[in-house]
Amino acid sequence: MSVILPTMPSLDAKAQTSEREKLHATAKQFEAIFVRQMLAAARKTDFGGDAVFGSQAMDTFRQLQDEHFADVTADSGMLGLATIIEAQMARYLPAETATATQSGKAKG
Repeated sequence: MSVILPTMPSLDAKAQTSEREKLHATAKQFEAIFVRQMLAAARKTDFGGDAVFGSQAMDTFRQLQDEHFADVTADSGMLGLATIIEAQMARYLPAETATATQSGKAKG
């Protein structure tokens, strides 16, 4: 299992991140973890080919390959799981004030 390391933005950028943006990033990370778990479960199946392709180096390569695939899949939104999670969890976010919304539109 891999560890998801958060990116370290500058303090100004971190302070300006809205709750919705945090939710969006978290939903993408959850989708990536979900895809990693699916791929790990699929890799556990054994078709008797471990004698030829069963080295530890190959297992490490496959794990890195699966992690990269999971990250790319989550970033692209191919499965749409992050979008669904974000939409469901957004209902629990506090309503943004009109001034915060207006200042966010002026910046972006």
